Amino acid sequence: MNAGERINHHTAMPARPDLIRLGVGIIGIGTSGPLIAMSTMPIMTLIFWRNLGGSLLTLPFALRHARDRAGMKWAVIAGVVLALHFIGFFLAMRMTSVAAGTALVALQPIFAAIFVKLSGGHIPSTAWLGMVVSFLGVALVSGVDLQISFRSFLGDIAAIVSAALAAAYVMAGSKAQRTLETTTYTTICYFICAITALPIALMTGSQVLHFTAKEWWILLGLVLGAQLLGHSMFNSALKRVSPAIVSLIVFFEVPVSAILAAWWLDQKPPVGIIPGIVLILFGCVLVVTRTRGVSND
Repeated sequence: MNAGERINHHTAMPARPDLIRLGVGIIGIGTSGPLIAMSTMPIMTLIFWRNLGGSLLTLPFALRHARDRAGMKWAVIAGVVLALHFIGFFLAMRMTSVAAGTALVALQPIFAAIFVKLSGGHIPSTAWLGMVVSFLGVALVSGVDLQISFRSFLGDIAAIVSAALAAAYVMAGSKAQRTLETTTYTTICYFICAITALPIALMTGSQVLHFTAKEWWILLGLVLGAQLLGHSMFNSALKRVSPAIVSLIVFFEVPVSAILAAWWLDQKPPVGIIPGIVLILFGCVLVVTRTRGVSND
């Protein structure tokens, strides 16, 4: 089965090179939540430097490829949406537990299915069962967090908004990569994300320079891990692998982030949140598997 057939075959096992990319990507994005929670750098500053660094790292490879105007337009849109997604995600990582926040962001495929429905696409009725299951999980997680603190509950809300924005980012990125190479797309997208965040950082009085060495090391970890080995690896795999398969694999970010948060931060989610996380992931699996034949066009 060639790459063109595989991306349209929504139950096909990815080829070995893409399995390796996706495995590396899981580790990469799994480090994101714990590193953000460890950092004290202002959120907008962290978003700026992380994405500027990612853009500069992929720029040398992007220069080798042609740039299509329509693809560039979608890459710019994806960059702005990515900045908004990161704002919600970074807030969630600092306001609630890493495990709860990443589980709520894993609602991304459900929002993607809703967007498909709103744009006139067909969503099988069985997929809606998965959405109901996931939102029961959301109710459990947010209910427990509200009992813990109002701050944690607000972090849950930020994570849910971030999930919706992540779905919009992936949809825009998918359109961009129809005519752009992955490195060209990521260079434009990350750069636009960075310059979207910078003015907000300056207007809100966030410090942009003069941090401790520890903060710069955390930032380097985010650039190399979450940005380059995480986002960029998944974007590369999406050239050949069905988004349905990639969405299923991305769910593994939740346990990876939770394990790293327990190891690095001694942050263990309350027992009451765990059933909610399980319901969220199970519901998302139902949605992805039941809509695997649905087109986002």
